[in-house]
Amino acid sequence: MTRPLEGLIVADFSRVLAGPLATSMLADLGARVIKVERPGVGDDTRSWGPPWTEHTSSYFESANRSKESITLDLGDEADLAVARRLAERADVLVENFRDGVLARRGLDHATLSTANPGLVYCSVTGFGSAGGADLPGYDFLVQAVGGLMSITGDADGAPSKVGVALVDVLTGKDAVIGILAALAERERSGRGQRIEVNLLSSLLGSLANQASSYLSTGHAPHRMGNQHPSIAPYETLQCKDDLLAVCCGNDAQFRRLSAVLGEPALADDDRFATNPARVAHRAALVEDLERLLSVDTAAAWAARLTAAGVAAGRVGDIADGFALADALGLDPLVDVGGGAPQVRHPIRYERTPVTNYAAPPRLGHHSDEIRRWLAEEATP
Repeated sequence: MTRPLEGLIVADFSRVLAGPLATSMLADLGARVIKVERPGVGDDTRSWGPPWTEHTSSYFESANRSKESITLDLGDEADLAVARRLAERADVLVENFRDGVLARRGLDHATLSTANPGLVYCSVTGFGSAGGADLPGYDFLVQAVGGLMSITGDADGAPSKVGVALVDVLTGKDAVIGILAALAERERSGRGQRIEVNLLSSLLGSLANQASSYLSTGHAPHRMGNQHPSIAPYETLQCKDDLLAVCCGNDAQFRRLSAVLGEPALADDDRFATNPARVAHRAALVEDLERLLSVDTAAAWAARLTAAGVAAGRVGDIADGFALADALGLDPLVDVGGGAPQVRHPIRYERTPVTNYAAPPRLGHHSDEIRRWLAEEATP
């Protein structure tokens, strides 16, 4: 069965996470992704461990499945000529080099679009190509300076990063959106274009209600731990043994919560009858709820509340998350033909399912094959 991007050629000049995640998604969708790596070294993340896999690191494998790897030294004229041939054959090129590096080698969009006017050229940067062009773009740094850490963590604790490189992940997904939009426009115009995503803009674009709160009031939001600034209860609550995440998005859900906890009168208390009142009296609300929850386990309360239509669940770890997805029939894992299983592509397609996952490539594993293919394409 043909996958959505079958026949598309992607030249992947990106390293680390945001760019490789984007090209990995394109590979899932059927594109032929050719990853260009430094000889003897490869993508930086090949050495980011532990944990290690049979051939490389688990970090590298998380963002590079179903790709081909060719090693090219862009400082060598012969290898640079191969890189240019690849770029001139590609439908999409993704790169995250420092500003000016690829331009000096004739691998910038302005140069390549002359020979390949249909090329969709995606640049991934940390802070854009204007005033932030020379700034290093690391996820942790952007979480810090972009404000995400300021709203993450306990109110009386230090700012904290999110437990995964979330800004890189969001930027990778933004890159895919931009690439697909540019490819759709190319169907009408016949022309490619350069698109740019940057970590800071992707972070700011993902702050949603928190950004809107600042823009509406002029006051930057602060850390609230697991509490929500505008909804209550929408937080973790202590049970007899563990924490329970409880989400009441409206007054009817809070009324059901109160009934399950055996104290329906809470929903008629003027302090708790409406969401604005509950937010204003959150401390008293939490005290009452945790008193009632303390008589049983988080798992027991989760089962009762879920049955009553209240969103609730015991706080688990990543293993619990995979177990839940499996129990719900989401089939979260896929075999990539060797090594550890990987996380399934997150989108379901009715007619063109994602199939034929392949293991992440060993460094330079496809170099000879790709060189032969490019030489054949260059032959008149």
